[in-house]
Amino acid sequence: MKISPFVRGMLIIAAISLLVVVLNLETALSTAGVLLRLAFFLAIALVAYLFWRDFGRREIGLWQARQQWVFYGAVALLVVDLGWFFIVGVSGVDALIFFLVAGACVYAGVRTWRDQRRYG
Repeated sequence: MKISPFVRGMLIIAAISLLVVVLNLETALSTAGVLLRLAFFLAIALVAYLFWRDFGRREIGLWQARQQWVFYGAVALLVVDLGWFFIVGVSGVDALIFFLVAGACVYAGVRTWRDQRRYG
């Protein structure tokens, strides 16, 4: 008897879910989820740092001090906002605040960068 790959995958997921429930591993599973979210956030931060180190640092160093403060402040606030999203998770009003803060940070950073590219 041949089982389709979809059914086989669903049976594997059901077996793992049953194992988690029977062995009472919900706490371990939630801990692993938090660690995975933290690792994903750190991976994004590392890629962003390497991109900045290779490309952005020289260009941003030529800007005026005020524009540097605005740009780096927007990036720092965005990192804190994303950290809050990945670690705590957001819903309802918190999600609205998360998206408003992220949007304001992206707007400030992109606007500052474009103004410096246009007039610099």
